[in-house]
Amino acid sequence: MDKFKKIVKIVGIIVAVAAAVAGIYVAVTKFIEKKRIKNADNRENYVSCSCCDADFVSETVA
Repeated sequence: MDKFKKIVKIVGIIVAVAAAVAGIYVAVTKFIEKKRIKNADNRENYVSCSCCDADFVSETVA
């Protein structure tokens, strides 16, 4: 019975450590994903301005 209690304690410790590692992984993954999405929006919505170029021809002028 004493060996069984030791085995259960060891298994409990292993499960607790695995749960902590999984929790940290999920938190870091969400943080990185939020940061990636935030940075992606800025680059995706960027429009260069070529109105100051001397040879610029507007697409709206026929």
